[in-house]
Amino acid sequence: MTREFPLEKVRNIGIAAHIDAGKTTLTERILFYTGKVHRMGEVHEGSTVMDWMEQERERGITIMSAATTCEWGDHRINIIDTPGHVDFTVEVERSLRVLDGLVAVFCGVGGVEPQSETVWRQADRYQIPRLAFVNKMDRVGSNFENAVRMMHERLGANAVPIVLPMGSGDSFEGVIDLISMKAIYYDEEELGATFRETDIPARELARAATARDTLMHALADLDDKVMHHVVHGSAVTVEEICAAIRKGTIGSKIVPVLGGSAFKNKGVQKVLDAVVAYLPSPSDIPAEKGINPYTEKEEERPPMDDAPFAAYVFKVQTDKYVGRLHYVRVYSGSMRAGSQVINASSDRKERVSRFLRMHANKREDINEIFTGDIVAVVGLKSAHTGDTLCDAKHLIQFESMRFPDPVIWVSIEPKTKADGEKMMNALVQLAGEDPSFRMKIDADTGQTIISGMGELHLEILVERMFREFDVAAKVGRPQVAYKETITLPTRAEGKFIRQSGGRGHFGVVTLELEPAPGKGFTFENRIKNGVVPKHFIPYVEGGVRESMVSGPLGGYPVVDVTVALVDGAYHEVDSTDIAFRAAASMAFAEGVRHGSPVLLEPIMDLEVVLPIEYVGEVINDINMRRGKVEGMFHRSNAQVITARAPLSDMFGYSTSLRSLTQGRAVYTMQFSHYDRVPPELITEKLGHLTGLA
Repeated sequence: MTREFPLEKVRNIGIAAHIDAGKTTLTERILFYTGKVHRMGEVHEGSTVMDWMEQERERGITIMSAATTCEWGDHRINIIDTPGHVDFTVEVERSLRVLDGLVAVFCGVGGVEPQSETVWRQADRYQIPRLAFVNKMDRVGSNFENAVRMMHERLGANAVPIVLPMGSGDSFEGVIDLISMKAIYYDEEELGATFRETDIPARELARAATARDTLMHALADLDDKVMHHVVHGSAVTVEEICAAIRKGTIGSKIVPVLGGSAFKNKGVQKVLDAVVAYLPSPSDIPAEKGINPYTEKEEERPPMDDAPFAAYVFKVQTDKYVGRLHYVRVYSGSMRAGSQVINASSDRKERVSRFLRMHANKREDINEIFTGDIVAVVGLKSAHTGDTLCDAKHLIQFESMRFPDPVIWVSIEPKTKADGEKMMNALVQLAGEDPSFRMKIDADTGQTIISGMGELHLEILVERMFREFDVAAKVGRPQVAYKETITLPTRAEGKFIRQSGGRGHFGVVTLELEPAPGKGFTFENRIKNGVVPKHFIPYVEGGVRESMVSGPLGGYPVVDVTVALVDGAYHEVDSTDIAFRAAASMAFAEGVRHGSPVLLEPIMDLEVVLPIEYVGEVINDINMRRGKVEGMFHRSNAQVITARAPLSDMFGYSTSLRSLTQGRAVYTMQFSHYDRVPPELITEKLGHLTGLA
């Protein structure tokens, strides 16, 4: 079997944006115009193809990234539609890890919104080339030029329009192609599937000429041929312009900006043209680098079908008909169904029984996969998100992903004994799918605790447990994931000595603890003259890590501390790893108690968009929640308040904001950092005051 499309004709792209910017609507139009579906789905009707989960259709938001494949001209486009809500940022993160290009969608009214910035920073981290699409130009208050300006100011992007919308709001009628310098009007009776090109209307000529001049000067900085034409005033061909845009986009030196209205079916085909023309194919991407787990040397896999097979697992999902699906991106080589691979991350052999090309929740069996493919694999037993699958004779392990720690948790308990077993099975499966979802059994209370990235995140997961796994359970109130740290350097000794005839246990360690705000945990070995033998050092660090799980104030994890092993003692016969682990644990606990410990709480970035007449009441409410207003500015015809507030005081904020503004305000909230709980509030937050120095 040979590949259907040459590698240079393949595009792996994501569509990402702030919530309600219209990316799922854009994806639905793309599927319609490429012939993948014959009826456009609408978010407000709950009929979209990509938002197929019940919760997505009920709420009108994307919760789980969905993959699909379509064809435009002689190109294949693999698309991942990602969530816009901040609670599901991990879905965006793991999609961006394997994509070659991104279409970032911006609301023509809101411009660059908080989650837009988050997604943009994620794409920066993976150095992903981008296109920008300013959507909703049919909305009252939309402003294309303002959205482009915000991209420059807020994102630091070299955003340059290649398409210019004609009009806005009710007067929006089509777009101007700044490369061909033609006006394009879309046939509304044909749902925008057909369009006509005409000369640019006289009223738009000056604006189009200015935008074209801006485009040419931006390209002149990137391409010598265009520079020559600009300097000498000669005509630039369309081919030369497109080649310069492609070069600048793939090099992440320029972000081409398009505009239109996905809902009104205007401007979407231009996005598809731009994806094919300017975003990279897998062959344009540098070889993926990894580590050979046996030699520990860096190797790479070039994007070629005849290279050794290597693929990356970026998502795990449970399908009620097929079982567990592992979504993979193939970076090199090819493989037939039924073949055996090595999971380099766990050093286990796996047999792949089936390959599925996914279209949201629908499946198409394929017999072989090739470089650049994004497919679902059936048959893997022990693979997880971030694992590398490779040829047994050519091992390589790609860099895994790092996921943020949860900031909120709830207790959950089954209503009956029968529900208990089903609940644990459901939680294990959900935790396997979602790396930002954690579960544990509280050692003191025996309660099952689940934690995640926000109220909505946990609410959706609990709903899935009820609906998909038929579990009846009671859920506690949301609780904040506090942490503890020290504020003063301290020194402590720990002794674990059990000698009563025969071989005993003997271990003595002295630790120095220092605050390390925002730097996490570091362990240093400063032992001299062998007072603690080298082979016991790892057990000392292990004892420290065990003790860090529970701090003295409220039993929360201890973070941001540097621990140095500076002294100790051992016995030639009685010293054991158990003794040094226990001594280190005792020394660390003692050190934290005398290091003036403090409680840390998650602080959230808050942005509220509201009519100006409600500003006073909303600011007062933020202040009462211990929030700090950091700025205010106008956006279109609304006022925007930016603030920071502790998560513990923000529960139920949506209801309060709705009440204060008669339902006319919207807000977004995302984790910013951890900060100290004021001393006078520790009693209130913990319910008791323990161990405060």
